[in-house]
Amino acid sequence: MPRRSHLLQELGFAVRQDGEALRGTASITPYMHVPGTDCLRASILASWADMLCGLLSMRAFAGRVSVTLELDVHLYRPAPGSGTVTATGRAVKAGRSVFVGEVEFADARGEAFGFSAASFMAAPDATLRPPRLTSLEIAPQETLLSMPLAERADCKRQAPGVAVLHKSEDGLNGAKTVHGGLIALAAEEAVLSLAPGTTLSSLALRYLQPVRVGPAVATASVRDGLGRVSLRDSGSGDRVAVTGTTRTF
Repeated sequence: MPRRSHLLQELGFAVRQDGEALRGTASITPYMHVPGTDCLRASILASWADMLCGLLSMRAFAGRVSVTLELDVHLYRPAPGSGTVTATGRAVKAGRSVFVGEVEFADARGEAFGFSAASFMAAPDATLRPPRLTSLEIAPQETLLSMPLAERADCKRQAPGVAVLHKSEDGLNGAKTVHGGLIALAAEEAVLSLAPGTTLSSLALRYLQPVRVGPAVATASVRDGLGRVSLRDSGSGDRVAVTGTTRTF
């Protein structure tokens, strides 16, 4: 069988350089919507922010693999459900061991509807090497999502407040662990299982350790719209890998 493309490539996010910044664009499809709504998932915005800032961090770390430390998304209003999204990523701090970037999201009319921030560190394993890149740009992809994102990622709502994300080869990062953007999807699914029909206005994640084995199990609680999430690597001693907070509109 032909090898599947990386899961996140199927989001159709194309990236070009704009001076020192990176500008990404993508068209929204119904497969990107939060179930029961016509709004783009906050976790997809987190994936795009992670991608832009991750690319910028690779330039800063010069040949070292970078791993996500923190990632957040904050929306002024519910994300659009159609048209295009433009995401502009810039470096805030580019140190030798820690990188911090920011991203602003705009809709098809050019109106900002949210922003993101992400921090990265160089992977402790110095033997890891990122893919050889001649450019930070990413061309438009031909293979796009043909099913809802959670289904494509094999992320299932197991019970109210619990979502399970299975590890797959097409969902890994440069360190061969579960991609931070997919971790965001699992956290979002756990929270939204307790608040069906709503969307996230805020998603903030702290990456404590990578999910190496999986499945990743996200457990959430929500009170008055404010959510708390803990995600564990069930195949690695059930260790806590990520903690986070959310808020719904």
